[in-house]
Amino acid sequence: MSEEQQVYSVSDFQAVCNQILETAFAGVVVEGEVASFKVNQGKFVFFDLKDEQASVGCFMMKYALRFPLEDGMRVRVRALPKLTNWGKFSLTVQSVMPVGEGNLKKSFELLKKKLTAEGLFAPEKKRSLPPVVRRIGVISSTQAAGYADFCKILNERWGGLEVSVAHTQVQGMAAADQIIRALKYFNERGEMDVIAIIRGGGSADDLAVFNDEKLVRAVAASKIPVITGIGHEVDESLCDFAADVVASTPSNAAQMLTRDKREVLRQAKDSIVRVQNLFNSKIDEMLRENLRVIEQVKLDVVVKITTLESEIDGICKVLTQLNPEEVLKRGYALILGEPKVGNVVKITTRDKEIDARVEKIKER
Repeated sequence: MSEEQQVYSVSDFQAVCNQILETAFAGVVVEGEVASFKVNQGKFVFFDLKDEQASVGCFMMKYALRFPLEDGMRVRVRALPKLTNWGKFSLTVQSVMPVGEGNLKKSFELLKKKLTAEGLFAPEKKRSLPPVVRRIGVISSTQAAGYADFCKILNERWGGLEVSVAHTQVQGMAAADQIIRALKYFNERGEMDVIAIIRGGGSADDLAVFNDEKLVRAVAASKIPVITGIGHEVDESLCDFAADVVASTPSNAAQMLTRDKREVLRQAKDSIVRVQNLFNSKIDEMLRENLRVIEQVKLDVVVKITTLESEIDGICKVLTQLNPEEVLKRGYALILGEPKVGNVVKITTRDKEIDARVEKIKER
């Protein structure tokens, strides 16, 4: 051994190796199959990551495990390579995500079962969208086609809305934490009527971020109602289950959040026509009612007049019978003057006036 060759203690050698690894690999993403998965003391996770030719040990804290894992699953881990104090090379895992449709589906079902049992997706926890939405907090990649479709439909249908956008990645291992921060930001501001999480279609791997347990819990815990428009109509994510309202696509989310101004105008015109028709109908009804009243008044007046005419006719008949001329016509005579013996009285008959002297008076 050369005298110039440096001699390291074991701990120094381990520290130098880790320094070299840290310099060479600030962080690595490794893909492989899970084997020997176990959780110790409820907080330490250990598993091997392997392929056909090699295997590497992995360690992580349970709180950082945001997708359920089982042996045989193919996963992608973001990790720091490290030489442990026991001389074993391993990966200290920062995040892990299943890859491949079958593995994603298995992880999806495991986490769905767990969160359903907790009541996280209970229907009674869902909130309706506000009747009128004026301010929307959007979480999406502003470079994605789904975001462009969302904005296009918003402006076509209504326009004039206040839209605040939190630009995030919507796929990949860093996306979940970015979306969680955006949710926190909008909730802390408290100014939005609704939060929309949108992303266009993609493969199962592309959409896997929306099955991240921490993200799903953040959606469920939002104080502001959340609508999701993720992928295509057939796509399903745990964020959809946690959201208050689920749209089939970003475009559908925009439709659910806005009224169609053309439909609103049509309804307004229909309402005006209905009011006009109702007004005209009421006027006609009032006129018909007034005519009935007038006819009734006329009938009452005629009856009254007829009754008065009958009464007057009766009175006239009585008065006629009391007329002295009528009495004279019946053969009676009218005597004017004091009927006293020796007095001259005037006797009026129907056709004569007679002066006569009273000769005799006899009591009846």
